[in-house]
Amino acid sequence: MPPIRMRGDGRKAKNPKKTLARLLSYLKPYIGTMILVVVCILIGSLATALSSYSLDPLINNYIKPLAGTDNPNFAPLVRFLILMGAIYALGIVSSFLYNYLMVRVGQGMQKTIRDDMFRHMQRLPIRYFDTHTAGDVMSRYTSDIDTLRQMITQALPNCISSIATLVSVFTMMLLASPILTVVVLITAFGILYVTKFVASRSAKFFIGQQKALGAVNGYVEEMISGQRVVKVFCREETCKKEFDVINENLRENAYKAGAFTNMMGPVNNNLGYIQYTILALVGGYVAIASNGSLLNLGGLAAFLLLSRKFNMPIGQVSNQINAIVMALAGAERIFDLMDAEVEEDEGYVTLVNAKEENGVLTECKERTGRWAWRHPHQADGSVTYTELTGAITMDEVDFGYVEDKQVLHGVTLYANPGQKIAFVGATGAGKTTITNLINRFYDIADGKIRYDGININKIKKADLRKSLGIVLQETNLFTGTVMENIRYGNLDATDEECIAAAKTANAHDFITRLPEGYNTHLSGNGAQLSQGQRQLIAIARAAVADPPVMILDEATSSIDTRTEALVQKGMDALMQGRTTFVIAHRLSTVRNADCIMVLDHGKIIERGTHADLIAQQGTYYRLYTGAFELE
Repeated sequence: MPPIRMRGDGRKAKNPKKTLARLLSYLKPYIGTMILVVVCILIGSLATALSSYSLDPLINNYIKPLAGTDNPNFAPLVRFLILMGAIYALGIVSSFLYNYLMVRVGQGMQKTIRDDMFRHMQRLPIRYFDTHTAGDVMSRYTSDIDTLRQMITQALPNCISSIATLVSVFTMMLLASPILTVVVLITAFGILYVTKFVASRSAKFFIGQQKALGAVNGYVEEMISGQRVVKVFCREETCKKEFDVINENLRENAYKAGAFTNMMGPVNNNLGYIQYTILALVGGYVAIASNGSLLNLGGLAAFLLLSRKFNMPIGQVSNQINAIVMALAGAERIFDLMDAEVEEDEGYVTLVNAKEENGVLTECKERTGRWAWRHPHQADGSVTYTELTGAITMDEVDFGYVEDKQVLHGVTLYANPGQKIAFVGATGAGKTTITNLINRFYDIADGKIRYDGININKIKKADLRKSLGIVLQETNLFTGTVMENIRYGNLDATDEECIAAAKTANAHDFITRLPEGYNTHLSGNGAQLSQGQRQLIAIARAAVADPPVMILDEATSSIDTRTEALVQKGMDALMQGRTTFVIAHRLSTVRNADCIMVLDHGKIIERGTHADLIAQQGTYYRLYTGAFELE
C-alpha cells in the first residue's frame, strides 16, 4: 500500500488574497441579500455616528438654554430626545436585520461549500484516501467549515460595519472639531501599529492551530476504529503518550494564537483611554483658550464620545482579523481538497444491455441478463458491440504505488470466461494490487490489461466497475436496514432478489433471526453483528449485483471454519459461470481453482492447478504442507 502522509500535514496559504477572493465567490448567489446587508450596515453606522454627535446640539441648543429659566419649555427637548430615540431604534433594527441576513447567507454558503467538497471527494482516486487520514478529511467538513461560518456571519459584516462606522464617525468628528480630529489621527496610528504587530504574530499560530486540530481528529479517529487492537496489545499507555504529544502541539498553537488575540483587546482599550485623556486635556485647553469659539462644552462632550466610537471599530477590526486569518487557513485546507487531482477517465467504451436479433448482438434498454461493450470508433463513426464474457488478460504489467518503488514486475495472466483464478502468497506479494489494477483503482505503469479483448483504459471506469462484483476483506456496512445494505449492490433489485442473494450467501438464516429481520436497522458499521455476519451481508451485496466477474479479496477471512463451509457452497454457486479472482490465505478455499498463481515480491513464480502445483513440489507444495508459512 502507498505510504500514509503524516498526520496534520498541511501548507500555509500561499496566496491569502486569492483564497479570500475564491471564498467570496460563493457569495454571488446572495448579491441581492448582501446589498441589503450593506445598506443596513450603513444605516446602523450612520445612526451610531449621529447618536454621538447629537450630544452637541442636545447640550448647546436644548439643555443650556433651559438653565436659569424661570418658565422652562421642555417640549423642544422632548422632541429632540424622541428623535434621538428614533435614531437609536433605527440602528438597533438595522443591526438585527443584517445579522439575521448574514446568518442565513453563512449557512447557505456553508451548505454550498460542503456540497462542492463532497461532490469533488466522490471523484477523488483511492490514492488520495490512502495518503490522507479519515480524521484529517473530516476536520475539513467540521472545524474548517466552522471557521468560515464565523468569518461570513460575524467577522466579515463586523469589518464592513467597523469601516462604515469609522468613516461616518470621522466625518462627524471633522464637523465637531478639526483640531481634535488631527489629535485622534496621530494617536490612532499608534493603535493601528500595535494591532498590525500583534496580528502578524498570531497569523502563523492560527494556521498551525488548524493543522494541529486535523492531526488530533485523525488520531482520535484511528484510535476509535482500532480500539480492539489497542487493548489486545495493551498499548493504552503508549497511545496516551502519543496523543499527549499531538494534543500538546494543538494546545501550544491554540495558546499562542489565543494569547495574541486576548492581548489585542486590553492593549487597544488602554491605548484608547490614553487617547481619551489626551483629547480631554487638549479639548479643554482649546475650549478655554478660544472662549468657546473653536470648541464649546457640547462639542467637547460630543467629540469625546465620538472618539470612543472611533476607537471601538479599530478594536473590532483587530479582533476580526484573527477570525479572518483562521478562516483563510481553513479555506486553504478546504480548497486543497477541492483542488486535489480527480480520478481521470478517458474511457469511451460503455456497458449496455444487449440482445441478439438475427444472430447480431444489438443494444436494448430493458434488462436481458446479457451485456455488451459498446465500442464507438472515431475513425469511421461506426459502433461495434462485444459481448461481455469476463475474459481478462494481463500482459507484462508493471506497477508501483510510488515511482521509485515497483510492486509488480512483468505480471502476465489469462482468465478465460467462467474460470476461477486464485492468488496466494505472503502479505505484500502483490495479490490485492492485481485486483486493484483490474478495477482501475490505480493505473498501470507499463503493460496491458484487456477485458474481453478491450484495453481497460478505453472502458469508462463506472462501466468497468459495474461489471465487477467485489467482496473486500474489510467489510463496510452503511447506516440503514439490512435490506438496504444488500440492495446497495443493485439499487434496482427487488426485495425478492435481495433475499435470494442472501440465501446464496447463506446469510438468510441469521438475518431472519434478527429482531426485525431484513428491516433491522444497522449503524456503526453493523456493530451489533459479528464479523462473520457482516461479511455474509457483504457477500450478499455482491451477489445481488449479479456481475459477470467476481473479485473476492480474503472474503472468508473473518468467518469461522463452520460458517466458511456453509458460505463456500453459496460462493461456489455464486461463482458458477463467472470469471472469479480469489485471494485467500486459507489454501483449502482455492483447491478447486482452475488456476492458482503463487506470487512473491510482485512476481508470479508458479502457476497451475492444485494437483499440478502439488506435483511440482515447489513453493505452493511447501505452503500447502506447512513447510512454509504465508506470512
